[in-house]
Amino acid sequence: MTENTIETTAATLQDLGPAGDTPAGTDLSLVLDVPVELAVEIGRTTMTIRQAMALAPGSVVVLDRMAGEPVDLLVNGRRIARGEVVAIDEEFGLRVTEVTSPERTLEAGTS
Repeated sequence: MTENTIETTAATLQDLGPAGDTPAGTDLSLVLDVPVELAVEIGRTTMTIRQAMALAPGSVVVLDRMAGEPVDLLVNGRRIARGEVVAIDEEFGLRVTEVTSPERTLEAGTS
């Protein structure tokens, strides 16, 4: 997915949480160019190895989400936002509708 296919709100790291979340003098410029993996997860399921081996073209895998539900935007496996899938020309993109609070993201990472 290219950079121009993801529509985001005009939020910066400082805008995501209430004022005072970052210690005074914190310089984020050192990490802004560190590459991270972004993934859009539309749902999950559990199946046996037998069921997975039986998958063939045309098979339907039932996921744990309903059609039309928001999908998750994950950064290095952690949800940071939710949104809706959009088609732009011949590519898929994500329109971000909700940004997860930094506190909830940190809590999810510690469990």
